[in-house]
Amino acid sequence: MPKKSNNIETEVRSFISPSQYRRLLNYFKNNAKFLGRENQVTYYFSGKGDLRIQKTNGAAKLWLKGGHLHEKHREDIVIRCRPEDFENLEVLLSRLGYRPEIKWFRKRSNFLWKGINVAVDSTKGYGNIIELEKMGTAEAAPRHYKILLARLNELGVELTPKEEFDGKFAYYKKNWKKLV
Repeated sequence: MPKKSNNIETEVRSFISPSQYRRLLNYFKNNAKFLGRENQVTYYFSGKGDLRIQKTNGAAKLWLKGGHLHEKHREDIVIRCRPEDFENLEVLLSRLGYRPEIKWFRKRSNFLWKGINVAVDSTKGYGNIIELEKMGTAEAAPRHYKILLARLNELGVELTPKEEFDGKFAYYKKNWKKLV
């Protein structure tokens, strides 16, 4: 019997105000395990699927997310590389006909809180966001989603509707060069 895959990302996310950003960073610094702060550069590529490359302080990665952007549950296929491989990933994808459609520049603080991966982000030209995430099987995803919603509520943060994320993403995609 094939092994069940644990590469389904379940996530809730919300835009947060500058005061919420500061409050949440302070809360997690005192109530969660700090996993580190990273500066991220992420390129989203043209073509079928959600193909990306990313460079952080200590790593690079190539990854493909299944499903549609801003969905509750998505397959997450990740290949980790050394940070110095980032430029080669871009060259490789360009030679295969893919072009960067969007570039993100983000400062991310990562925490582990009550078994949940938490990211508190400040993205240049896009805004502040909190993301709560659990990885698991497709079967566990609906249960994980309920847990994540409860935890977001516990933090006093209202879930941002998918439509709002889709609209802001479309605006950023069209205007990112001016916004950054």
